Amino acid sequence: MSILVLAEHHDGQLAAGTAHVVGAARAIGGDIDILVAGDGVAGVAEAAARLDGVSRVRVADAPVYAHQLAEPLADLLVKLADDYSHVLAAASTEGKNVLPRVAALKDVSQISEILSVEGADTFKRPIYAGNAIATVQSSDAFKVITVRTTAFDPVAEGGGATIEALDIVVSSELSRFIGEELAQNERPELGGARVVISGGRGMGNGDNFKLLDGIADKLGAAIGASRAAVDAGFVPNDMQVGQTGKIVAPDLYIAVGISGAIQHLAGMKDSKVIVAINKDDEAPIFQVADYGLVGDLFEILPELEQKL
Repeated sequence: MSILVLAEHHDGQLAAGTAHVVGAARAIGGDIDILVAGDGVAGVAEAAARLDGVSRVRVADAPVYAHQLAEPLADLLVKLADDYSHVLAAASTEGKNVLPRVAALKDVSQISEILSVEGADTFKRPIYAGNAIATVQSSDAFKVITVRTTAFDPVAEGGGATIEALDIVVSSELSRFIGEELAQNERPELGGARVVISGGRGMGNGDNFKLLDGIADKLGAAIGASRAAVDAGFVPNDMQVGQTGKIVAPDLYIAVGISGAIQHLAGMKDSKVIVAINKDDEAPIFQVADYGLVGDLFEILPELEQKL
């Protein structure tokens, strides 16, 4: 049994989520290869080769893979598929973009956002916005799987996998790269932050999100938001935490002015410690919170910042 993990990387750096996906692959068992596809990715390949449990890093280094477009990456994975029983990727924007195409091209079912491995063909995954956990078994010979990275511990570094160059260059006729606008943020990346403080509809408007800045600075936290706050135009959608946003599981999650709709809880309820601040003592968020503070956030937040 052989497993291929699609490495995710940004700005020449291997994404932290890749180590979590390798952790899931080790739980399945078998030989583990990592595919690094991009343009000028020698440094990424070296970082991937240091992950424990990895046998080989296969590198597709060509301009066609430079911007991680879904079509060429999916074609590349399909060309490599015959060597593997499983292909895994993080359940990130990239993984959700690429792997469904691989599943369609191979005419197999995708297994999305697995939370645990019960066997080589059996996995647990959330359904109904995380309200239930389904155990699914796949009879497909080739299994296409995305991994909820917060559910698996990352593997350590210290490995010494071999690095193999691939000469496979696929065509890129279906799509082309036009441009990108990258959000600039000095705070920790939301998906990997140790502390997250999020605001909801109760913040009132976008300007009031500044009340979170001082607390975030003192805690070294990332700032998130509920879908209600994003839909209201308070903050951009790259800050959204929830079922249709980013899934987070930090050591500390502080929910401010967030009622706790099921879609939001699906994205943060695996946090180690949850703190809720809300004026409504019957808000659903208090059902999952370890600590709850009932009161006016506009009075509580300045006092909390001062105490910190």
